[in-house]
Amino acid sequence: MGTSENSITLKTIFSVIKQSLNGEQQDYTQGSIRKAVFLLAIPMILELSLESVFAVVDIFFVSKLGQNAIATVGLTESVITIVYSVAIGLSVAATAIVARRIGEKNPEAAAHAGAQSLIVAMVISVLTSLAGIIFAENILSLMGASKEVVHEGAIFTRIMFGGSLVIMLLFLINGIFRGAGDAEMAMKSLWIASGVNIILCPILIHFMGLKGAAVATVIGRSSGVLYQCYHLFKGSGIIKFKKEHVAFDIPIIRSLINIAWPATFQFIIASGSWIILARLVAETGGTTASAGYQIAIRNVVFFILPAWGLSNAAATLVGQNLGAKEIHRAEQSVLITAKYNAIFMSFVMLLFVFCSNFIIRLFTNDDNVVRYGARALQIIGSGYIFYGIAMVMTQALNGAGDTKTPTLINLVGFWFFQIPLAYFLAQGLDMKTTGAFIAVPVAETFIALIAWYYFKKGKWKEVKV
Repeated sequence: MGTSENSITLKTIFSVIKQSLNGEQQDYTQGSIRKAVFLLAIPMILELSLESVFAVVDIFFVSKLGQNAIATVGLTESVITIVYSVAIGLSVAATAIVARRIGEKNPEAAAHAGAQSLIVAMVISVLTSLAGIIFAENILSLMGASKEVVHEGAIFTRIMFGGSLVIMLLFLINGIFRGAGDAEMAMKSLWIASGVNIILCPILIHFMGLKGAAVATVIGRSSGVLYQCYHLFKGSGIIKFKKEHVAFDIPIIRSLINIAWPATFQFIIASGSWIILARLVAETGGTTASAGYQIAIRNVVFFILPAWGLSNAAATLVGQNLGAKEIHRAEQSVLITAKYNAIFMSFVMLLFVFCSNFIIRLFTNDDNVVRYGARALQIIGSGYIFYGIAMVMTQALNGAGDTKTPTLINLVGFWFFQIPLAYFLAQGLDMKTTGAFIAVPVAETFIALIAWYYFKKGKWKEVKV
């Protein structure tokens, strides 16, 4: 009897996995909530898992070029997160509006809103690309890089910022797919981008040095965007762009921007605080500490991205169920997703706390770099459960179109709490890099508690999109 029950359970699990990866159109506004979470979350987790694999593979090969190369990549990535923030902000807006229209059973309006978001992205990316190309040296200098790092790394920074358009489009179009519930298409596009990156990265680094890492990244992301565009304009999915969708629609663009700008600032606030922390680590510990910290952060990102994939499932479910007037179902979807994310992140926390030294040594044999990296991983990893809960709560609010509340939470949590605490511990109490590391889990726990409070208040249920 027990064996039969187990076989039925396993059969059900494999059936759900197969269904989630087949790209079949689903109605997420009815049926089992747990099944809906898994159908969306599995491709979303896999989508971001390969991206996180690339982040680690990238730093693995770059680390062979020495401390200056590691510092260049880390400092550039710290600043280019501003571009990611704009891309994610637009992606959040697109997901919220597309999901709401799909929940209302209006795919034409969903496609029209998605096309308008591409217009906004193209205008913004031209400006960010020009700024990065022209001011590459200044960006590294402002981040506290040494003269050697600025001299060797400016070309890397210039190429990475020059590829702002493909960063923007890769995030944004996947946001459109996710809003439509087409998580499998978003997964495939990012897998193509990351797969090409992983193949090209060691080859181009071998022949071109640090510059090769940037070129591989831009080529990889471009291939993912080409795949996305083919399916948006030629595919047979629920979202398909037509010529009339691309014509300027000022009311839709205004609606998108109203949701996107708080979401953009929400992520700029968060990424800006990481930039300040990266600079604080470089100031108090030097290039060695900065290199160790950057390796640790890549590993933090490696495990945060799959958790973010699970959080994205909550955003889609909230948006579609609000569109279908299924308010209770939207709330239950978030609570179930938060539970799953907390369980996953608890395992990661144990891994970081007990295996940090081993993990950092996979990337470098420099004992001093290992010492800083392992300490960063242990301390930052100690708050992982709270990171998982905060991610689901804020993405749920974003999915409802309430992007202003998470922005306020981030402003208070990061800029009014984390950064002052980091400086107080690092410089005021002379704890140096350790103090900067401690500020991270303390602030993230604080943010999780505030996000939970605002979610339970329930004002997001009344937001009109």
